[in-house]
Amino acid sequence: MEKKKLPVKNYIGYALGDMGGVITFGTIGSFLQMFYTDILHISLPKITVLMLIARIWDAINDPICGTLIDSRKPTRFGRFRPYVMWFSVPLAIAFILAFVKIPGLSENQYLIYAYITYIMYGMLYTCVNIPYGSMASAMTNDLTERSTLSLIRSVGAGFGSVPGQILLPLFVYSIAADGVTKVLNASKLMTGVIMLAGFSLIVFFFFFKLTREYIPAREHEHRHDTGERLLELLKNRPFMMLCLASMLLIAGSMYTQTIFNYLFKNYFEKPGLFSLVTIFNYIPMMAVIPFMGKLVRKFGNKMICAFGSLIAAAAFLILYFMKTTNPFIFLAGNLLGGFGLSFFTLEVWAMVTDVIDYNELKNNHRREATTYASFSFFRKLGQTLAGIGASIMLGVIGYDTAENVVRQTDSVNRGIYNIATLVPFFMYLAMFLLLFVAYPLTKERVEAQRRELDRQQAEREDVEKEVNADAEN
Repeated sequence: MEKKKLPVKNYIGYALGDMGGVITFGTIGSFLQMFYTDILHISLPKITVLMLIARIWDAINDPICGTLIDSRKPTRFGRFRPYVMWFSVPLAIAFILAFVKIPGLSENQYLIYAYITYIMYGMLYTCVNIPYGSMASAMTNDLTERSTLSLIRSVGAGFGSVPGQILLPLFVYSIAADGVTKVLNASKLMTGVIMLAGFSLIVFFFFFKLTREYIPAREHEHRHDTGERLLELLKNRPFMMLCLASMLLIAGSMYTQTIFNYLFKNYFEKPGLFSLVTIFNYIPMMAVIPFMGKLVRKFGNKMICAFGSLIAAAAFLILYFMKTTNPFIFLAGNLLGGFGLSFFTLEVWAMVTDVIDYNELKNNHRREATTYASFSFFRKLGQTLAGIGASIMLGVIGYDTAENVVRQTDSVNRGIYNIATLVPFFMYLAMFLLLFVAYPLTKERVEAQRRELDRQQAEREDVEKEVNADAEN
């Protein structure tokens, strides 16, 4: 395909795709565990087991979804975008059901309901997110354009986080019987969730209208050989290192979303300020976007993402030793951490297309959906690490989930601060080591493999022209 700059409407549409998903996904990450502990009063060990079982199912469900998409012939609307539109409606319904409290149930009955709705949401999110993520390499094969799509996707995710992570915390709390403590209000939360579900459907509709796929699938890519392809990916070092680093990125992000919610509610006693956390994460992201193109061209994704992770690790280590009781000083430290994470957050999807290129060069096929499904599974593992880690750490510090408890002890609140800073430090330090030491796709190597793939594509087009000419003669 001749390289060309994508129309502006394609960029806007692609950003809307991640915005629609993050509207629900971000809300799940920020409020679902607190809904389980503070509204349904499910114990932390049971929540931990729930997260584990859900991810075991994802290990089966995600590759199946990706392989089915790869094995289907394209529709007139493309290979990937129709799936996003088709599954957005049941996804919105599952999102609402996840936050329903049926009156009068026992803890075990609420737990069963949580299993059903949480796993249902995860399956439907897979059916939306895998085809969406696979679209980037079907829209363009130009490295600059792919980097731009990765940037614009992150911008869309930022806007998608605004309703659930910035606006929702402002009105879902009520004053407890003691007249001072703020508690999560189930009816207010449900009202907000219903509104967000409807908004997500509107966003997905415009995603479908504004996006297009320009690169056709190669004929032999429709073969159904799941086991062989998954084994290839496990042997693919760039893919595995990127998966592990991205797993830690999503784990750190969702862990802090969950724990910061408890931190601002209990330690700082200002739950409304939790909405500023997301703002302070995205301010540095918006600030570095104008410079990302130059930085990527000069240093490559590997280097800027690795050292950004190191900056984030340092920020959380500083906060840990500061032991500040001022929420605004804490938010300032979080701003520094957000600056460091911006580079990997913005470029991770461009790096996914780099490893897809690497796989094509090595194994002579692309399999975007299968690759992305496997990558998505590792990110879901990160989500699980966040959920399980949050549950375990809250249990270690003695967080009380009993129905009659509205205020935690000072010891528990100090423990919340410690786990809110020290755990992210170790996550982001490990992320730095994976990217800097183990991820092999340097700037020079990425450019070389793209040139080789372009050469191979040109050869295939020349052969096809000769065959067509012979047929005409």
